[in-house]
Amino acid sequence: MSQKDYYKVLGIEKNASSDDVKKAYYKLAHKFHPDKGGDAAKFKEIHDAYQILSNSEKRAQYDRFGRVFDPSTSSGQGEGFGGFRWAWGTPGAEDFEDSGVEFPDIGEIFEDFFGGGAGFEQRDTRRGRDIEVELEIPLEATLKGHTQRVVLTRFVSCTRCQGVGGEPSTRVKECFACRGKGEVQQIRRTIFGSFTKIAKCPECEGEGWKPEKACNVCKGEGRIKAEEEISLFIPAGVDTNQMLKVQGKGDAGRKKGKLGDLYIRIKVKAHPVFLRKGDDLFLKIPVSFSQAALGDELEIPLIDATSILITLPAGTESGRVLRVSDKGIPHFTGQGRGDMYVEFLVKTPKKLSKEQRELLEKLKEEGI
Repeated sequence: MSQKDYYKVLGIEKNASSDDVKKAYYKLAHKFHPDKGGDAAKFKEIHDAYQILSNSEKRAQYDRFGRVFDPSTSSGQGEGFGGFRWAWGTPGAEDFEDSGVEFPDIGEIFEDFFGGGAGFEQRDTRRGRDIEVELEIPLEATLKGHTQRVVLTRFVSCTRCQGVGGEPSTRVKECFACRGKGEVQQIRRTIFGSFTKIAKCPECEGEGWKPEKACNVCKGEGRIKAEEEISLFIPAGVDTNQMLKVQGKGDAGRKKGKLGDLYIRIKVKAHPVFLRKGDDLFLKIPVSFSQAALGDELEIPLIDATSILITLPAGTESGRVLRVSDKGIPHFTGQGRGDMYVEFLVKTPKKLSKEQRELLEKLKEEGI
């Protein structure tokens, strides 16, 4: 079994900092997590890479030798489970390498038998999957918290069997595979000896019992697909790509398994007038040459459909920006709000009347 390049697994350089390692792991783990429908094998690979590269001592060994020597998983004569071959220190053990007979990798045995090695958590196969949806809202909707109704298609508990998976009034019998214990003993025999594992019974999924007749509606799953309208509270100040979590609103689990969660990814629509940057708003206001030169009082629109009066100073040049405090987007923390920045753009007229041209000619003569 060849050693994996853990840096390539996480998509980072060998000189990456510990923060870079952590960021890469969280990003990939979120993408490939089995509970979110990701690839379980890829997730385990990412997990293994993080276990090595996030530990300074293990990372130093890996960088130097391409492997990690972990005394906690070694008998003292062999090297750990991480891809090393165990010679056991007996005379002639090296001959296995030269005889053309493949000497099994104990790391592969433990990986196959224990599903990723000691300490790797086995996920609950009955738990409902998490759901992620994108919700698009107008910029104005970020000004205050509000409730929005969303229609989802998801697994819900079967109403006929109440999530049990059996026909109503049907008898429940002891699982024949585990004899009601909910767990079974699995034995794997290798050249290194026999390995025993206590695992959840696959027949009854750890419950120890099974209904004699599966539910006619859900076929024993305990859940069915259905459309459901739910109310979501959208806090003030949310921004694009912000994720909101609603616990227990994902898919229902199989046979009364734990509910998944709902994740709402926010997308704020672009506004035709205001540009949002963080919690600040930016607005461009065109003004005439005479307004810029002489000054004026202008009515400026606000994002909440109201307006304010501001004074345009005399001699304003095109591109000048004025800040209006506390007229931006409310902070997501609930404390205060951003500012609004107004940029004034001096318009140059493209068509002039005869009178306008004569006036401008006179101003030109005056050096204006």
